[in-house]
Amino acid sequence: MQAVSTKQELIAKTATEHAGKALTNLHHHIDEAWLEESLKKLNRGSATGVDGITYQEYEKEKGKRLPELLGRFKSGKYYAPPVRRIFIEKGDGKKRPIGIPTIEDKILQGAVKMVLEPIYEGDFYDTSYGFRPGRSQHQALARI
Repeated sequence: MQAVSTKQELIAKTATEHAGKALTNLHHHIDEAWLEESLKKLNRGSATGVDGITYQEYEKEKGKRLPELLGRFKSGKYYAPPVRRIFIEKGDGKKRPIGIPTIEDKILQGAVKMVLEPIYEGDFYDTSYGFRPGRSQHQALARI
């Protein structure tokens, strides 16, 4: 089994070689190792979704849960569960809505991001900083 970073390098190479063309059938890159890597990257103290399952509860049963998640994803039977909606007070007294997905949905979103990131990273200019891995607003200000 290839490491996630090695597979990401191959995806980036393929994207560069086929620049301007649509890349299809990328789901085969997502496997249990990618789901586990995505789980490791999650905030362990993040709020729970509608199912109420915490990071710690999910991690305890990851040996059973991750293969099940992968099976549903690969078979097309995975549907994102509803998002838990909360409202956060703003300084002006109004409330801002925030949606909190389940841990399982966060894991799958992270794995999909790991597939897509090497593809679109090659399209950014070196001077682009917004929401990119290893880049921050402080680096952007320093460059200016």
